[in-house]
Amino acid sequence: MAAAGGSKQLVEMFYDVVSPYSWLAFEVLCRYRHNWSIELRFRPAFLGGIMKETGNQPPAMVPKRAEYMMKDIKRMAKYYQVPMQIPKDFFGSVIRKGSLSAMRFITAVDMTQPQFLEPVSRELWMRIWSRDEDITQPESILAAAEEAGLPSALAQKLLAMTSTPEVKNRLKETTEAALKYGAFGMPAVVAHVNGEAHLFFGSDRLELLGTIIGEKWLGPVPAASKPRM
Repeated sequence: MAAAGGSKQLVEMFYDVVSPYSWLAFEVLCRYRHNWSIELRFRPAFLGGIMKETGNQPPAMVPKRAEYMMKDIKRMAKYYQVPMQIPKDFFGSVIRKGSLSAMRFITAVDMTQPQFLEPVSRELWMRIWSRDEDITQPESILAAAEEAGLPSALAQKLLAMTSTPEVKNRLKETTEAALKYGAFGMPAVVAHVNGEAHLFFGSDRLELLGTIIGEKWLGPVPAASKPRM
C-alpha cells in the first residue's frame, strides 16, 4: 500500500553497468520517478562480488541461458525503448573484463558528485551495451565522464580516487548491503513499505513493484516521461 500521509516511499536499486537488465530497470525507474510517489535511490554495487558470495553465475555462462539471453535482450530493449545492442565479443567485453574499475569510478562519483551519478552510469551503459566500447581502461571511463558532462579535471580526480580505501570500502559495503537484502544478481530493487523491505530481482518485476507500493503500472514509457536516449 502507499505510504501514509502522502510521504514518498523509498525504492533502492542496486546495479552494475555490466548488467544489461540493470540498464533497463534504471531507465524505467527514472521515468516512473515522475509518476510514482517514490524516493528513488540508486546504489552502485559490484555484481562480481554478489555472484561470488551467492555461488551464482552469469546467465551467459550456461549455454542454453546464453542463447535465450541474446534473443531476450533484443526483445526487452525494444519493449523498454532502450538502445541496447549485444557486444560482438560478448565474453571478452562483459565476462572476462568485468566492471570493477567502472563501478569504483561510479562509486567515487556517488560519494563526491552525486548529481552526476545518473548521467555517468548511463554513459557507461551506452558504451558497453549500445556502442560496443570498452569500459575498463582509464581513457574509456574518462570518455564516458566527459559525455556525462563532468569537467575533465574533476573526472581525473575521481579516477584517482578509485584506488583509495575509501572508495573500495564503499563499493564493498554497498555490495554487502545488497546481499543482506537477499540479492543474488542484478538489478536488485528494494522497496521499503511499512518498515518491511521487499526485494525484486530483474527488470521485469516493476509492475509487481507498483502493486506493492500502491502505484499503477503504466507501461515501459508512461505518458509523463520520454526516453532520454
